[in-house]
Amino acid sequence: MRLRILVIVCLALGFGGCAGNAKSTKTQDSLETGSEVQIVEAMDEPTSEGQEEKSEFFDPFDESDHTQTMEYDPLEPVNSAIFEFNYRLDKYVVKPAAKVYNFFIPPDVQQSFDNVFQNIRFVPRLFNNIFQAKFKGAGIELSRFLINSTLGVGGLFDPAKIMFELETPKEDLGQTLGAYGIPPGPFLMIPVLGPFTLRDGIGFIGDTFLDPFNWLVLPIIEIADAPRLVQHDPTILYSRLGMSAGEAVNLRALTLEKFQGVEEGTLDLYGAVRNAYLQQRRKAIKE
Repeated sequence: MRLRILVIVCLALGFGGCAGNAKSTKTQDSLETGSEVQIVEAMDEPTSEGQEEKSEFFDPFDESDHTQTMEYDPLEPVNSAIFEFNYRLDKYVVKPAAKVYNFFIPPDVQQSFDNVFQNIRFVPRLFNNIFQAKFKGAGIELSRFLINSTLGVGGLFDPAKIMFELETPKEDLGQTLGAYGIPPGPFLMIPVLGPFTLRDGIGFIGDTFLDPFNWLVLPIIEIADAPRLVQHDPTILYSRLGMSAGEAVNLRALTLEKFQGVEEGTLDLYGAVRNAYLQQRRKAIKE
């Protein structure tokens, strides 16, 4: 039983059973197996709530003092080997599957699927806004959920953004811990999940337990007498694995064009991904 729980936590949560997104809540965001994902997302992150992006281009490959992030990576040999595993998993499994998927599923439908995943995980983002005293952001998150769950047909569409211009940076527990001054700790590369810091890894686990989806719909841990939508344990396992794999392939299909040529144009891909991830996380905490 304990082994089964561990499998569910590692696989299902890693591909999207917990909060946020991919950009955040890690996991935001934390979903991608492709090494290029963190580079592109670091460049795509919004600057701050209600503000336009700065005119200065954010370049994760720039090694000047202006952009260089302090990189504490004592486990670099191990992290580099895990990075290579994740890269090959993306190259030979996820990316080919995404290309086939992309051939049959129109981009608008892919975006709708992604909207649903983001919508059902609003609770950790809501709580982390509150934890950081970002009450305006919390109100926007709640409003977005209510609008997109109704007018957006269960989150398939995003009328909150299109019709009401409701957007706010996605907050996760790793950012909350950083906002309270907790240092990031060592850089970690996790199999399948991708890059973390120790602080973000703890936040990732915390966000998992903040998400009622993981308790009431497809529970990751069995709790006696707790209400849950799905009762049959094998059904929960296979549903989570299917949902996780589907979300991973869907997200990879949405980002296929962004990654063209990234690995060919980068001599130290591991270092570039690490630097981009750390810069993106530092930037997100300052928002």
